[in-house]
Amino acid sequence: MKKLTSIVVDDIPVALEMLCSDIEKYHPEIEIIGKAASVIQAAKLLQKKQPDILFLDIMLGDGTGFDILEIVPNLQSKIIFVTASDAFAIKAFKFAAIDYILKPYSNDDLTNAIEKAKKQIQPNKEQLDVLQEAINNPYSANQKISLHTSEKIIVVQLSEIIRCKSDNNYTTFYLENNQKILVSKTLKYFADMLKENGFLRVHQSHLINIKYIKEFIKSDGGYLMLKDKSNIPVSIRKRNEVIEALNNFN
Repeated sequence: MKKLTSIVVDDIPVALEMLCSDIEKYHPEIEIIGKAASVIQAAKLLQKKQPDILFLDIMLGDGTGFDILEIVPNLQSKIIFVTASDAFAIKAFKFAAIDYILKPYSNDDLTNAIEKAKKQIQPNKEQLDVLQEAINNPYSANQKISLHTSEKIIVVQLSEIIRCKSDNNYTTFYLENNQKILVSKTLKYFADMLKENGFLRVHQSHLINIKYIKEFIKSDGGYLMLKDKSNIPVSIRKRNEVIEALNNFN
């Protein structure tokens, strides 16, 4: 069997050697053909030889992993992003719908990432742009999200999402242009992700972009009328939260 080649990039020497050691010990099918501890080192290395898999730390001493991708725009390697346990970074990866390894990682995490890398299609430029924007501006509200469907990855503006509806382990996104996007993740996953972006879970099955609320009708148990003319029920335990959100809405 032909070995896969890899290059590992991390600016912390201990972390770099540990990842290399784990790859050599647990994944003999992968040959490490280079190591780098900075953007400059990595770029020089990748301009000479491109591995099958690039293990890429996001935050480096002299820049970010994105700087490397800009210097070597024709990179064909599958990328496994590696990041420290940082809340902003984790959120950024979720918005971009890109897989990553979180330090400290387990061998299972590493194995899963490698197996996905062998099969996966590279993240597209739009996904990488979403990730880069979120990493570079951690205190700014995310403007876009990547949605994985069974056929493709769609990057949409959060401002275009009217609402999301649960369908067991799937979520349907309803957009301003009447487009519907079915994603194989739960509503809770997106509710947790979008709660700081003007989205409110008003019912077990419904997540709403507050800016699209037209009226809150208090009769019949309480429901919302949205600007797209849809009516969305409000659960009893969410009623006060909805009223408070509308009172505070600018």
